[in-house]
Amino acid sequence: MRGIFAGLPWWVKWVAVPVIALVVFGGLIASVVGFVIGLLFKALIFVALVGGLIYIVRKFMSNSSSHSDW
Repeated sequence: MRGIFAGLPWWVKWVAVPVIALVVFGGLIASVVGFVIGLLFKALIFVALVGGLIYIVRKFMSNSSSHSDW
């Protein structure tokens, strides 16, 4: 691979090749990044809902136990 790029100017190696790679694989990269962000968002929603459920259940259990002591 180094032999292919050996005689080329620096801008071909560091500008043109990455731009071509982004054009060719841009849709794939965007879909992977979108999938990862969506997965992280869903995980965050899951954690928030489970935390809220635990908070509500503990609050309900503490209120019901304090009323039964009377």
